[in-house]
Amino acid sequence: MKMAFTPAVYEHAARFVGRTPWEVSRDPELMFAAHRGAYLEYRHQVVAVGIDIYTLEAEAYGAKIEKPDGNGVPAVHEPLFASIEDGLDLKPFDPQRDGRIAMVIAVGQRLKRELPGADVRIPVAGPFSIAFNLRGINGLCEDSALFPDETARVLMRLAENQAGFCHAVAAAGLDIAFFESAAAPPMLSPKQFHEIELPALRRILEIAANCVGHPVPCIMGGNTYPVLSDLLSTGTGFLVCNVETNQRAFVEDVGRTHPHVKVRVNMDAGVVACNNPQRIYREIDRILAFAGGRPNCLLGTGALPLETPPENIRLIRDYLA
Repeated sequence: MKMAFTPAVYEHAARFVGRTPWEVSRDPELMFAAHRGAYLEYRHQVVAVGIDIYTLEAEAYGAKIEKPDGNGVPAVHEPLFASIEDGLDLKPFDPQRDGRIAMVIAVGQRLKRELPGADVRIPVAGPFSIAFNLRGINGLCEDSALFPDETARVLMRLAENQAGFCHAVAAAGLDIAFFESAAAPPMLSPKQFHEIELPALRRILEIAANCVGHPVPCIMGGNTYPVLSDLLSTGTGFLVCNVETNQRAFVEDVGRTHPHVKVRVNMDAGVVACNNPQRIYREIDRILAFAGGRPNCLLGTGALPLETPPENIRLIRDYLA
């Protein structure tokens, strides 16, 4: 039973230049060197250019990204919106001028030129994940419960506003890596997901697919099995099956109803980063027991913690081989 393997490398890339995630996230030379080094070590697919992949849009809209202590991942700490109504008439940002987006795209172009075998993509966030950073998670969850119609309208506005970003990625000759983890249950109930999030999610995936000429992966962390049918209804050709969910049922359901959809089955990131090879082998065996040999299934890691020893990734590859 064999499976292809690809780790997910974001902030972990910083270890290949010996600098903090904050430093790498702000410097194009460091970002290029970090992701180049990670790719040459891991040969992973996809190379998602960035460190703090969920904050690009929020910063472009005007949110402040705080410098974290030590090796922390940069994040938004103060919401930009005082209420959900603040987002109803939000104008699109300019991907050429606002925030770090132009820098990330330029780094992506350089990586694609110098690493012709790599599948280089620019991270594009989904509407709920952007709203998470602009409104704050407590406020956004309250809004979803108390003002569902207004919240759905803001999410649709955020989805439509991503068109300029997606066009800029395509114009640069790059592809899109789409992320929307904030929307996964239990942040939204399955009913809220269907009624508030799904219309905007379908729209942004449609926009992205039209820009790059093919359906894009819908990467969503968390317990996504309760909303699996909604995710499949978007037309995406790639989903992630996370350790937080019922992985066996997830894989079986997709294989039965949508066998053409690829599924990346993630190992527990804590196990991947540990210093116990036997524990890592047991985690691989656990996944191989229900997904090994299934068509369109990959073994993944979730977002690799910065401190993950590179030898652990080599160990996983060797064990699978």
